[in-house]
Amino acid sequence: MLNRLLRTLFLGATAALLLVFGWPQLFGLQNTWVAAHAVSLRGLAVAGSALLIGVLLVLLVAIRPLRPLAGGLIVLLLLFGIGNAGLLVTRGLGDPAGTPALAETTDAVTVLSWNTLGDEPGAAAIARLALDQNADVVTLPETTEATGEAVAEAMRAGGRPMWVHTLAFDQISKARSTTLLISPDLGDYSVSNEAGSGPPGNTNVLPTVVAAPVDGNGPTIIAVHAVAPIRFEMSNWRSDLDWLAEQCAGENVIMAGDFNATVDHLSGRETSAGAVLGDCRDAGLATGAGAVGTWPTFAPALLGSPIDHVLATANWQVRSMRVIESEDDAGSDHRPIVATLTPTS
Repeated sequence: MLNRLLRTLFLGATAALLLVFGWPQLFGLQNTWVAAHAVSLRGLAVAGSALLIGVLLVLLVAIRPLRPLAGGLIVLLLLFGIGNAGLLVTRGLGDPAGTPALAETTDAVTVLSWNTLGDEPGAAAIARLALDQNADVVTLPETTEATGEAVAEAMRAGGRPMWVHTLAFDQISKARSTTLLISPDLGDYSVSNEAGSGPPGNTNVLPTVVAAPVDGNGPTIIAVHAVAPIRFEMSNWRSDLDWLAEQCAGENVIMAGDFNATVDHLSGRETSAGAVLGDCRDAGLATGAGAVGTWPTFAPALLGSPIDHVLATANWQVRSMRVIESEDDAGSDHRPIVATLTPTS
């Protein structure tokens, strides 16, 4: 009788824990320590569940007294794994063959984003990728002004000139610089937020560049870098996401970069139907690539975490979006992402 009671309590506690890890939004825990990390790696959760089920099946056969407990755990892990796998499929596993090329249109805007881990791929590699993708906007977290200017020079030589906008919180760590490149075809832009860290003008630890059109025509373009949710930065991380939600308010915003957050973490910060953050919608979700991991590059994409995003307000339609896996050996721990948007009107 006692063994049955203890087994029931253990299985109940395990079920509650798996529910928190699988859907922390149900309890408002998606931005809390441990739960935030567990939900960020759904692909790994599926693989881990399958592995544990295999071990428990061996125990089920080999050790008779453990059969009731092992059987209960197998059921719970099966439900946990299926739930996570279902969410991954729903959000989109991407197209292994790559997104087919789309015909160029005069009003299309192609956005490339790549956290370069402190200029690691080098200006030549960044420029080559941007030229290959015909990028109109390039957001480069952890990229210094010098590298941004070198990228722009290489792109100009390749027939695609760019304006360079950089914000740096200091010159000591390259991670505390974010660079934004914008094609002159989109008009003149100026940085409209403050270089100092923290709200109301910026994210707390790592800089985000907000560029507004000088003549008021065109989208506000935001190069994002939120701090990672490490143990002693949780408060700053939550504050960064809150601030970014405020920036993505209005009728004409494009933002891209390293959010250090999946759509699970953004939950609760949407302010309009279909949005995931403020008034912005996620390009990955819109095109069936929302579950493809952008970090870390040493892990297979479907086991990684999709923490880099291209977001836009409802006046933009996503024509294509993909995570670029061909640059996994370029030196950064993030994969580049590229999306093409067109105005809905």
